[in-house]
Amino acid sequence: MKRQIKIVILISILVFTTIISCSDNENIDSTAPGIVTNITVTPTNGGGIINYTLPSDDDILYVKAVYTNSLGEEVFRVSSKYNTSIEVNGLNQSTPVNVKLYVVDESENISQASQIDFIPLKSFIFLVQESINISPDLGGVKITWENIASKTVFVYVHIIDGTDETIRILSSNNLQESIFIRGLPSKELSFSTKVEDFDGNITELEDKGKHIPLFEEKIDKSTWTLVSAQSVNGNAYEGRTVNFWDDVVDTVETDADNSYFIITRDNNGGSLNFPLDIVIDLNKNVRIQRFKVWQRAYWYNGGGITYHYQEENLKSFNLYASNDAQTWNLLGQFDIGDPRDAAGNIPTKAFQEAIEGHEFSLPNTSDQFRYLKFSITSNYGSTSITVGSEITLYGLDNL
Repeated sequence: MKRQIKIVILISILVFTTIISCSDNENIDSTAPGIVTNITVTPTNGGGIINYTLPSDDDILYVKAVYTNSLGEEVFRVSSKYNTSIEVNGLNQSTPVNVKLYVVDESENISQASQIDFIPLKSFIFLVQESINISPDLGGVKITWENIASKTVFVYVHIIDGTDETIRILSSNNLQESIFIRGLPSKELSFSTKVEDFDGNITELEDKGKHIPLFEEKIDKSTWTLVSAQSVNGNAYEGRTVNFWDDVVDTVETDADNSYFIITRDNNGGSLNFPLDIVIDLNKNVRIQRFKVWQRAYWYNGGGITYHYQEENLKSFNLYASNDAQTWNLLGQFDIGDPRDAAGNIPTKAFQEAIEGHEFSLPNTSDQFRYLKFSITSNYGSTSITVGSEITLYGLDNL
């Protein structure tokens, strides 16, 4: 008897489930949405902006544009129901491209296709190629270009030195770009470039002439002196301001070098009022394009722990140049950055960068100058002490 009751219950459940399933199937929307209308297109460099009017359906999810790109691949772009336009791109052709537009609703029903043909304007990769300019710079060359589309481009720079060829790949989506290629010998080199977009369209290799990179050298620091009247007092404990350019970089392993400045609030009016200026008379004229800065490394009673990125170390600073120590020209604003996570952990890569020195490049090679102002704008949190180890400049010395 109990077995029969169980069977009856099971059959009832199956019948009820079937009824529910049938009821659900009856509620499924299988009606395709309407099509987009009033289609117009504005050609762009390597693509086009397609405008349209959406159908009146109240469950539209997105519009999908399907077309074959210039490499023969079928691709698609989508635009949400909140837009009335869609951009197609990745095109490199002077022949018409056919674009099919589909409306997709929330039930994934797809409308019939609406179509439009148009001819895109000349691809922006050719405009980038035409705008590329290469000029000699310290230790290499500076390469600039304009990218009116502000889309990602890959610029391949072929550098010929006799029978040797080196290829540097530069990438950017900036409207105007300026990038230095460094580490080149000061001799005549041949340059050529080609430009590729994100979709794989690429220009032909084009000759960009012969250029001789300017000779770059480390600026000798033996002539440098402190302009005390314009500088903070960095002489506290074992620290000395002049240690900032004594060519001795502080290390983690020993206190024997002790080569850093220590700026305390007690020696500077009772507070650390940023910016903290260190003004140096180079006693000669130089031009620079890049430089390195080192933090203090050794930590007393630290048990072998590095002092890099600790709260007293310098973090951000401005660099100024002058020929009379009165009128200053801003060379740039710089920040070492803070690699610490929420728990205070620091990646090994960040420690290695600190050991090798934080390298910075100026936006452009400086004009000739005699005086340098290193203006510290922040440390890693201390309100009582700021420290730093060394600075080294690279450029043209003793002009």
